[in-house]
Amino acid sequence: MTLDYTLEDLGNIANQVLEKANSKYILFSGEMGAGKTTLIKEMVNQLGSQDKVTSPTFSLVNEYQGKETDIYHFDFYRIEDENEAYDIGFEDYLDGKHYVFIEWPEKIPNLWPEHYTLLKFEVKNTDTRSLTLSEF
Repeated sequence: MTLDYTLEDLGNIANQVLEKANSKYILFSGEMGAGKTTLIKEMVNQLGSQDKVTSPTFSLVNEYQGKETDIYHFDFYRIEDENEAYDIGFEDYLDGKHYVFIEWPEKIPNLWPEHYTLLKFEVKNTDTRSLTLSEF
């Protein structure tokens, strides 16, 4: 599934992703500024969290309390190798009970969950993004 959208469509896009995703493990792939964190903010909101959502670029993981489950938001942009993910206990977050949103999954290719939803972002122009959703 591929969708083109603007910021005005963000709520609808977040809803569609949450409805269509066959996994609670959602990987967000795309260049810097493509809208990964922006979509995550809306998805966390739609999952009932009142928490302030920020990119965990330096902390590597942020935890949010959703209405029915916790949400873990990882950003691996700054890691140098997969051992850094092991060091924070990344694999312990993959228990299947909670949502796990992973930005820059390319940095940890050997740690991807067995089943996941991959979102690939592309910047079309200043206002428009393209999002491709694939299931694995």
